[in-house]
Amino acid sequence: MSQNDMSIYDHIGELRKRVIMIVVLLLVAMIGGFVLAPVLIGYLQSTPQAQDFPMNAFKLTDPIMVYVNFAFLTGLILIFPFLLYQLWAFVSPGLLEKERKATLSYIPISTLLFFGGLAFAYFILFPFVIDFVSRLATTLNITEQYGINEYFTFLFKLTIPFGFLFQLPVVVMFLTRLGIVTPAYLRKIRKIAYFVLLVIAGFITPPELLSHVMVTLPLFLLYEISIIISRISYKKVLKAEQEKMEQWAKEDEERQAK
Repeated sequence: MSQNDMSIYDHIGELRKRVIMIVVLLLVAMIGGFVLAPVLIGYLQSTPQAQDFPMNAFKLTDPIMVYVNFAFLTGLILIFPFLLYQLWAFVSPGLLEKERKATLSYIPISTLLFFGGLAFAYFILFPFVIDFVSRLATTLNITEQYGINEYFTFLFKLTIPFGFLFQLPVVVMFLTRLGIVTPAYLRKIRKIAYFVLLVIAGFITPPELLSHVMVTLPLFLLYEISIIISRISYKKVLKAEQEKMEQWAKEDEERQAK
C-alpha cells in the first residue's frame, strides 16, 4: 500500500508499529549494553585524559547511574542502523522505486557519519576540552575532585550530539530527493543556518573561544558539503523527472497511434 492510499489511521498504525519495534530492539540491545558497560567504563577510565582526573562517587546512586547510562547509550549506538532503516521503511511507501533504492543506500553512509562524529568528538575535541579545564584549574590553584557521574555525563553530552550533527549531509540529501529542499534554498538560508550552527556549538562546548571554533568550523564545513551533495542529488531528481515526462509522452503517443 502506497502512502497516497493510506488513511491517517493507517499512518498512525504504521508509526506505532515502527516505534514498538524500535523500543523492543532497544531493550534487547540494552541487555548487551549491560554486558559491555564494565568493559567500556574500564577502558575509558584507563585513557590518559581520564587518568588525570581523580573521579569519585559523590552520591550513592552515582555508580548505578553511570552503569545504566552506559547500557542505554551503548544500546542506542548498536541499533542506530536499525533506527535509520525504520525511518526509511516508514517513508518509503511514498517514494518511487528508484527513490527507495537510492534512499536505502543512505543507511550505510549515515552510519559511518554517525561513528565519524563520535570519533571526532572523542579523539579530537574531548581531549582538548579536558586539557583546557585542567590548565584552567591549575592556573586558578583549584584542586580537581570530580564525580565519575559528572565526568561521563559531560563526555556523553559532548560526543553523542556530534554523531547526530554529522548526519546533516545525509539529511539534506534525503530532503533533496523528496523535493523538500533545493541547493538554491540552502544557499539562500546560509546565514541563518550558520547562526543556528553557531548557537548549537555554543550549547555543546564550554565557554571558551578555541573549543567553540573547533566545533563551529566542522559544522560550517558539513553545511557546505551538504550544499554540494544537494546539488548533485537535485540534478538526479531533475533527470529522473525528465525521464518520467518523456516516458509519459511516449506512452501518450503510443495510445494515440492505436
